[in-house]
Amino acid sequence: MLLTHPDPDSLQDFCVGDLKAAITINGFPCKPASEVTPDDFFFDGLSKEGNTSNRYAWSLTPGNVLSFPGLNTLGISMNRVDFAPGGLNPPHSHPRATESGVVIKGRLLVGFTTTSNVFHSKVLTAGQMFVVPKGLVHFQKNVGKGKALIFTAFNSHLPGSAVLPMTLFGATPAIPNDVLTQAFQVEEEVVNEMKAKFST
Repeated sequence: MLLTHPDPDSLQDFCVGDLKAAITINGFPCKPASEVTPDDFFFDGLSKEGNTSNRYAWSLTPGNVLSFPGLNTLGISMNRVDFAPGGLNPPHSHPRATESGVVIKGRLLVGFTTTSNVFHSKVLTAGQMFVVPKGLVHFQKNVGKGKALIFTAFNSHLPGSAVLPMTLFGATPAIPNDVLTQAFQVEEEVVNEMKAKFST
């Protein structure tokens, strides 16, 4: 599931990210080659089922540069996404990457909306793939009777994620109510109720 990558091309064989470095750049500084070990190139975090006991009945386990520093500068990452029955990966977007995914188990409704407000969706089962172009709002919902599992891949070592409910109603500092009431054409009490649900 490798994708062409918008991240800059590497200038060396590898650049294992030094997540503790004192400086911040677009990516992470490289660990000195003398400190790199075989463990820097292997990650078992996607092998464990995630905890789906939450409001959306889903769990995301990231395999990006923050959890797997060997991905630094390579322009790729993956996630494991577990769903309880009825679970939802809520509408969100990835500002820095296209997403490709494959269903491992279960039945999932996968959908995205284009910048022309056209909605594309399909129910997928094990072995079927999907792709979501960079930056578009999308979701996955378990529509089967049992658990579901997908693995997703990105053409960025840190694709980012803007989850719409939290981004709009849980931002700190908060987005002004008059902006949200006008945007959604609702009364202020509706905005306050939404903020109460999503504030941290």
